[in-house]
Amino acid sequence: MTYSNSDSVINQIHQTREEISERFGGSIAAIAEDAERRQLESKRLIWKSNKPNSVLQPKPVSLSLNRLG
Repeated sequence: MTYSNSDSVINQIHQTREEISERFGGSIAAIAEDAERRQLESKRLIWKSNKPNSVLQPKPVSLSLNRLG
């Protein structure tokens, strides 16, 4: 694989993103609404977890708890 091939793919990705952005006036909310509408119209099954997301890393300990002495 040469760099020119990967550059070409990256350039295509940037071009597509720019076209989508222009189509919706740069509004991310409008892009998300359109994606949701198309998703619902497709009637394809969508996997959803039965469990809510959980924190993968422990929460930091407050500095005030470290000053016990």
